[in-house]
Amino acid sequence: MNTTTTDFETCLCGSGMAYSACCGLYHRGESLPGTAEQLMRSRFSAYARRDVDYLLTSWDAGKRPANIDFSRETAVWQKLQIVDCKKGSTKDNKGIVEFKAFYNLDGEDYFMHEISRFVKSGGRWQYLDGTIKAAGKVTVDANAGRNALCSCGSGKKFKRCCGR
Repeated sequence: MNTTTTDFETCLCGSGMAYSACCGLYHRGESLPGTAEQLMRSRFSAYARRDVDYLLTSWDAGKRPANIDFSRETAVWQKLQIVDCKKGSTKDNKGIVEFKAFYNLDGEDYFMHEISRFVKSGGRWQYLDGTIKAAGKVTVDANAGRNALCSCGSGKKFKRCCGR
């Protein structure tokens, strides 16, 4: 595992907590995410840290790839924005989390807008699969400014979406 943050830095999942008290608990196996959203957040942090073991064990066995290769990965994951959650609570067995993930690649800022499905089996949430709604470069028309529609396709103004 390549740690891009220290245990005391703010967790990249967006919780505002220190990594060691947030997603670090899940990555170290000290706790299990109680909701689909918590699993989504922990998987984002795992991608940012290139934690292959956690990503594979948190993936549904029927959909899990044999391996994840980060050897050519140059993206620097920056932040996660949860857009919406449907079900996925501690009492549910299925959940959907819609999110936007932001990253930097070769000095340019990009986003990925995805809807992910999760299932709970044996009391443990697992990532099932996801559908990418939009992806691309984060841009703002200099003439329109922050009141322009966001380039991610959300239909919201940039200042209320990716510009937050």
